[in-house]
Amino acid sequence: MRAKRWQSLLLKQLSPRSVPVGFAHLPDYLEGFLCGRINDSAEPAIFFPAPTVIRVDAKGGIAQLGFDRAFGELQTRASAYGVTVFALKNSYTAGELGYYVRRLARKGLVALAATNGSALMAAGQSSEAVYGTNPLAFAAPVDNRAPLVIDQASSATAFVNIRQAAERGEMIPEGWAIDGKGQNTIDSREVIKGALLAFGGARGANIALMVEILAAGMTCANWSLDAPSFEEGNQSPGVGLFIVALNPELLAPGFSARMAFQIELLSSKGIHVPGGSCVKEEIDLPSSLVATLEKYCQH
Repeated sequence: MRAKRWQSLLLKQLSPRSVPVGFAHLPDYLEGFLCGRINDSAEPAIFFPAPTVIRVDAKGGIAQLGFDRAFGELQTRASAYGVTVFALKNSYTAGELGYYVRRLARKGLVALAATNGSALMAAGQSSEAVYGTNPLAFAAPVDNRAPLVIDQASSATAFVNIRQAAERGEMIPEGWAIDGKGQNTIDSREVIKGALLAFGGARGANIALMVEILAAGMTCANWSLDAPSFEEGNQSPGVGLFIVALNPELLAPGFSARMAFQIELLSSKGIHVPGGSCVKEEIDLPSSLVATLEKYCQH
C-alpha cells in the first residue's frame, strides 16, 4: 500500500505542465527508492507549534507525501486564520515546485513556496557549488480559469537540462554554467564536473540565498552545502520545503475576479501569463526516457 501511495503522488505531480523536466526526474526517484536515498516506508510526523504553523518531518521520505498528509490542515487553517506557514524538513528533493502551490490555488488560496536541494550552483566569485537550483513557486486563484502559476529556478537552467544535453553530447548557451576549473563553458559534459550559474548574476544568487534561508534555515533542513547527493549514495538529501498560504478573500474581497480582469488586460497587451492555458492530455516522451522507465518496471 505504501508503494502505491507514493507512486500515485509522484504521477499526480508529473503532470503535462512539468514535462519534460518532471518526467525526466522520475528515474531519480525510482533509483532513490532502490538505493535507499528515499525511505519508502517513512510516515511523516506532523506538528502544530502554533495555530498558523505546520511543521513536518518527512523522515527521509518524499516531500509530496508530507505535504499531502498535512494538506487538509494547511487549507483549513489558512482559510480560517488568513495565513498559514508549512515547514517540512528531512526529505528527498521536492520535484516540480509548482505542484504544491497549484493545489492550494485550486482551493482559493494564494501560495508561495521555496525549496532547496543538493548543491549544484556556484555563486559570486566561488567556483564551488554552494546552492541547489533553489526554485521559487507562486500561485493565485483566478475566476473561471486555471490558477496563475509561476515556477522557476534561481539557476540559469534546470540541472536535468544539462544532464540531458551531456547525454546527447550537445553544447549549451554561454552563461549557463562553469566547468570543474571554474571557467565558463558551453560543453555540457564539462558542466557535470563543474556547477550551474545563477540567472542574472548576483541578483539570481541573492534569490537563491533567500530561498536557502526559507527552505533550509526556517525548516531546520540540511543546507544545500551539507545535503548528500540526490543521485548517488544511500543517504537522503534531507532538504526542506517552505510554503506560505494566504486567504486572499480576507485581505481583498473579490480577489479572484480582479485577477481574472487583470490577466485579460495583460494578455490583451501581449503579456504571457503563466498557467491557465490548455494542456494536452497526451504528451510525448523521449524514447530513451521511456526505455529507462520500462527497465524500472521490471523491478
